[in-house]
Amino acid sequence: MELEALRSIYEGDESFRELSPVSFQYRIGESGDPKAFLIEISWTETYPQTPPIISMNAFFNNTISSAVKQSILAKLQEAVEVNLGTAMTYTLFEYAKDNKEQFMENHHPVNSTTSISNIISVETPSIAPSSKKKDKKEQLSKAQKRKLADKTDHKGELPRGWNWVDVVKQPLNFPGMSVYVFTFSI
Repeated sequence: MELEALRSIYEGDESFRELSPVSFQYRIGESGDPKAFLIEISWTETYPQTPPIISMNAFFNNTISSAVKQSILAKLQEAVEVNLGTAMTYTLFEYAKDNKEQFMENHHPVNSTTSISNIISVETPSIAPSSKKKDKKEQLSKAQKRKLADKTDHKGELPRGWNWVDVVKQPLNFPGMSVYVFTFSI
């Protein structure tokens, strides 16, 4: 019954995604909002008598620090305890929407493309000559990040084989010779 209710309530809502009949995602905040986050709720076999599994491990949440994620999950767990025994997926999504600003008050976006070596080199004084140029990391545009997010599954993982190497055999005009062309997916 709750599944039918969720489907009818969130019909046409781009923020809601049904991953399976027992697993759902909801994006809290508008697309492009730096304080937006994604919550995934999965029902257990004994749900609603037992708590659902709540996760924030989606790729979409990579710019949120683990401390903020843990804080949000702790507050959602408090709401789960209050609603235990009742259908609560809609209630949890709405609770997160209503308290988004409070949940994200300590949020400072984490740049996922910054490596530890870059952080160390920025924090320590540089003694190297100024003629040495620093290597810049390629910055992704919002469209490129969205495209990368669309390639991942609900857990933020790339599909199996996304970086496999293709080997193609192409014959030349010389008898007994073949050329192998390697293409790399990156």
